Amino acid sequence: MQTNALNTTRPTLADESLSIARPGEGTLKIALVFPNTYYLGMSNLGFQLLYQALNRSPGVVCERVFLSDKKTVDHLLRTNRPIVSFESGTPLRSFHVIAFSLTFENDYINILTILNLAHIPFLRSQRSDVHPLLIAGGISVFLNPEPLADVFDLFIIGEAEEVIEEFLEHLKSGHPGKRWRKPPLEPFSSIDGVYLPSGYSLTYGSDGMVDKRTPHNGLPSKISCRHTVRLNTFPASSCITTPHTEFGNMTLVEVSRGCPHHCRFCAVGSVYRPYRLRKKTDITELIRGLPSDTRKIGLLGSAVSDHPDLLHLIRTVIDRNSAVSLSSLRAGAIRDELIAPLQHCGLKTVTLAPEAGSSRMRRAIRKNLSHEEIIAAVRVLSRHNIPDIKLYFLIGLPGETAEDIAAIIDLTKEIKHTYIQEARNEKRLHLISLSVNPFVPKPFTPFQWHPYEEVKVLKQKIKTIIQGLKKERKVAVHYSLPKWGYIQTLLSRGDRRVCGLLVRAFEQQGNWWQAFRQSPINPDFYVYRSRDKGENLPWDFIEHNRTKQELWSEYRNALDGLERDER
Repeated sequence: MQTNALNTTRPTLADESLSIARPGEGTLKIALVFPNTYYLGMSNLGFQLLYQALNRSPGVVCERVFLSDKKTVDHLLRTNRPIVSFESGTPLRSFHVIAFSLTFENDYINILTILNLAHIPFLRSQRSDVHPLLIAGGISVFLNPEPLADVFDLFIIGEAEEVIEEFLEHLKSGHPGKRWRKPPLEPFSSIDGVYLPSGYSLTYGSDGMVDKRTPHNGLPSKISCRHTVRLNTFPASSCITTPHTEFGNMTLVEVSRGCPHHCRFCAVGSVYRPYRLRKKTDITELIRGLPSDTRKIGLLGSAVSDHPDLLHLIRTVIDRNSAVSLSSLRAGAIRDELIAPLQHCGLKTVTLAPEAGSSRMRRAIRKNLSHEEIIAAVRVLSRHNIPDIKLYFLIGLPGETAEDIAAIIDLTKEIKHTYIQEARNEKRLHLISLSVNPFVPKPFTPFQWHPYEEVKVLKQKIKTIIQGLKKERKVAVHYSLPKWGYIQTLLSRGDRRVCGLLVRAFEQQGNWWQAFRQSPINPDFYVYRSRDKGENLPWDFIEHNRTKQELWSEYRNALDGLERDER
C-alpha cells in the first residue's frame, strides 16, 4: 500500500532524547531525507545509523528532512513555501548534498513531491552545478536503481558504513568552501560501490528488452555492492528516541545483519550476505552503557532469534531493569526459556511468518519451517499467556493453487484451536491477526524472473481467505491492496523508461492508472511478463554475492519441486 499516513501529533525536537550532539556548524551541509513521514523514518534504525555516521564526520553537518502530512504539503504548495530541515528549518535547496534513504519502492513518488517542494528540478538533465548534489542509497537502490537513474546524480550501492567515509573524503577534497558548485561526477566512480548513472547509455531491442549497456570514459561495466566486514566497528544503536515512532521511546540495538535462511522470495537474505553477527561482548557493553533512564530496549535483526547469545542479551537488558523487545521471532526458535523472560517484560504480541499455508509452498519458497514447528510455537505462546498472534502470509507465489489458499484458512483455524486447547480457556486468546500480502518478485532473488500475479486473481484469493475465516471469532484479516503490489513490482523490476511513468504519476497527483493511459509505455511489460534465463535484466550490472546462474538454479529447483509435488 502507498504510505502517506497522516500523523495526528506533530513531532518536535523537544520530544527527542539524543545520545549524540545536535548538528553544529560544518563546511559541508548534508540533508538526509526519508521520503515519508517522521513516524516511519525515525522507526528505521538504518536511517539513524547513517545520521550518526554523517554527523560524526569532521566538517560535516547533517540534518533530517521528512515528508509532512498531506495538509502541510498542500499548505506549502499554496503558499509557495519550501520544504525545510527538521533541525534548523533550513530550506532543502540550501544544502550542498541531498541524500535520500530509500527502503520502499512505493515511496519513489514521494521523492518527486519533496523535490517539487524544494523547488529543485526532478531530472538531472534539468539541474545545473548550483543545485545540490543528489545521491541515494538503501536496499531498494542496491536491488535496482534504474527507475531513478534520470533523477539522481549518484547512487551508493551497498551498506553505507562501508562507503560513506571514503565518499565524504572525496567530496570534501573537492569542496571549494562557502561558494558551492557541484563537483564533477566522474571522479566519484573510482570509489567501489558508487554508481554514476549518467556515465552509461542503454539501447533497447525491438522486443522492448535491454539490448546493450555501454559505459563511457572508462567507467566500469559492473558495480560491486559494498558489504561491511567490520560490522562491530560501527554504531549499533539508535541515537535518538522519541514517542512519535512505531516503537515509542525505545532504544533500538542491532544484533545481526542479513539472514542465514535464504528464502527464495526474500531480498534481505539474498543481498545482505553473508549473515553477520555482532559480538556478544560488544552488544553487552553497549546495553550496559546506555543511559540509566532507558526503559525499553529493542533487539533488531532480520533473524534476531538466530543469534546464539540471544538469551544472554535478553537477560542483560532485564538485569539493568529495562524492558526488552525483539524485532521478530522465527517459529522454530520459540521455546519456553525464550518466551518466559519476554512475557515478564510485558510481551503481548508475537508475529509468526509461515508465509504459506501448505508445506508444499513452504518447501518451494525455501521457508524451512514445518507444520509441527508452527503448532509447537503456538503451544508455547499459549502457555505463557501471549494473547495476540500476528500471522504473515504471501499470496501469488509461483505455482500457487486453490488448495494452497485453502491451506492458509485451515492453518489459521488450527492455530486458533491449538491455542485454546493449550490454554483450556478461550478468553485468554485476544486476537489472531492475519496480514496477507501479494508476492512481489524482487531483483537478486531466485524469483526475479517470475511474473506478478494478475490483480484480479489476487483480489479473488483475498476474498476467499476473508470468506473462509469470517465466521471465526477472534480472527481478523488485513491485506495489502494488489494494485499497490503491481506498482511496487513495476518500480522494482523496471528500467530507465519507467522514470517517465513515475513523473506522469506525480503529475496526476498519484493516479498511476491515469498516468498509464497517457503513456506509450505498457507497465504490464515489466509486471506480468516472465523473464528468460538469457535476458539482460536492468539490474544485471550490479554484482552481489550470488551469481545469476546460482539464482537461476534456485528458481528452477523451486519450479521442479512444485512439479514433483503435483505428480
